[in-house]
Amino acid sequence: MAEKNDRICGVVEAIGAGGEGIIRHEGTTFFVPACLPGEKVIFKILKIKGGVGYGRIEEVLTPAEERARPKCPVFLKCGGCALQHLTYSAQLLYKSRVVKDALKKIGGITVDVPTAIKSDFPYGYRNKLQMPIGVDKDGNTVLGFFAERSHRIVPVSACAIHPEWAENLIAIVKRYARECAVKGYDETGKTGALRHIVAREVGGKFIFTLVTAKKNLPNTAYLIELLKEKFETFTLYLNFNAADTNVILGKEFKLLHGAGFVEAKEQGVYYEAGPITFLQVNENVRTKLYKDALKTVTGEGDEVVIDAYSGGGLLTAMIAKKAKRVYGIELEAEAVRCANALKEKNRLSNMTNICGYVEERLPEVLNIEKGEKVRLILDPPRAGIARSVVKALLASGIPKLTIISCNPATLARDLGILTGRLIEKEGELVKNPAYEGLDKTETLSGYYEIERLQPYDMFPQTRAIETLVCLVRKA
Repeated sequence: MAEKNDRICGVVEAIGAGGEGIIRHEGTTFFVPACLPGEKVIFKILKIKGGVGYGRIEEVLTPAEERARPKCPVFLKCGGCALQHLTYSAQLLYKSRVVKDALKKIGGITVDVPTAIKSDFPYGYRNKLQMPIGVDKDGNTVLGFFAERSHRIVPVSACAIHPEWAENLIAIVKRYARECAVKGYDETGKTGALRHIVAREVGGKFIFTLVTAKKNLPNTAYLIELLKEKFETFTLYLNFNAADTNVILGKEFKLLHGAGFVEAKEQGVYYEAGPITFLQVNENVRTKLYKDALKTVTGEGDEVVIDAYSGGGLLTAMIAKKAKRVYGIELEAEAVRCANALKEKNRLSNMTNICGYVEERLPEVLNIEKGEKVRLILDPPRAGIARSVVKALLASGIPKLTIISCNPATLARDLGILTGRLIEKEGELVKNPAYEGLDKTETLSGYYEIERLQPYDMFPQTRAIETLVCLVRKA
């Protein structure tokens, strides 16, 4: 019987949803990162319990044709990327399969899923950096990324999926911390000051936020001078967060330098962003995704469109140029402020931005626009669409829905309910018995059917995937 620390030789059968290779040995299913189907590998058992085990690859005896050489020196140590060992074309196919499998296993939906639309930049594509700052075992300040499933920081000086500006920023913060004797935060002892650096590039301009456990830092003027050496236009905030939680940003911001918000333009829309405004991290794929999402609006000026989970209002404004009226519903007050500024800047009188929970404000808007030709676009967080919103959609009679999802599992759950494959029984989701004996693609009246589904690779080298789904109501 295999035990912890044993070295096992096995053949990889498949890749799991988390990017790990699946290897079966003596009745146990092992999940081993950085393995590819068909490969013969030697791995070390790290954990084993109840027929499931986890391992670490030690040697690839017969590499697969799809194997690639990772660009990152801390690949598998840092918890960010899981697929750098897989060629990019194979990553696109893998991600499509993840979506297809999730829809079938979770939502009970059988549907063809096309190959994910690629990012033109498989590396260096991220416009946002979110990096923890802490101390090593010797008490030295370190910047890096958390190892997977831990808060142990893996120190880095650069990151392959971030542009060169991120490397410059990391070096500057390290220098500031060293020369001004500002310590990284120790989560165990609750000492030190620097907790995170959060940065966003918008149209060649930058918003930097230094998250600290203390309300003030020494020599911030020196930090600003260091930043000026590498960055022409930037905003710098100090964010106070002394809470013992996993939430990165606190509620208290202090502007140290710059305008506070930055302005940019995309697809004919002028917009601005602040330190907590949501924007997709891959501008190249975001443009492709938004262009396809906009195609779901007829452009004849006869539709009222509701953009739920609307963020800073960029997509809402694009919709406004094609629709009769558009409503953006967003919980974050700063994002709504940006959306209102965007509305004024682009002179969009048919755009209304609402601050609040989608589940609370959506029924109000539907009641106001009763009798109009309404289309709904939803871009929910990873947790998916609130159950009360899904119920409201089924009761609304809205003929067409568009969903932009960043989580195949919650997307599959939500689509399962919207298509009627899943129903709620005693507080649990179960398969709808009304579909027994029907064709797998058939849809019962009163529910939605999938008209189009397309994955987008918003996050190359990682296991994450974005998906656009267009739904029509079955009369």
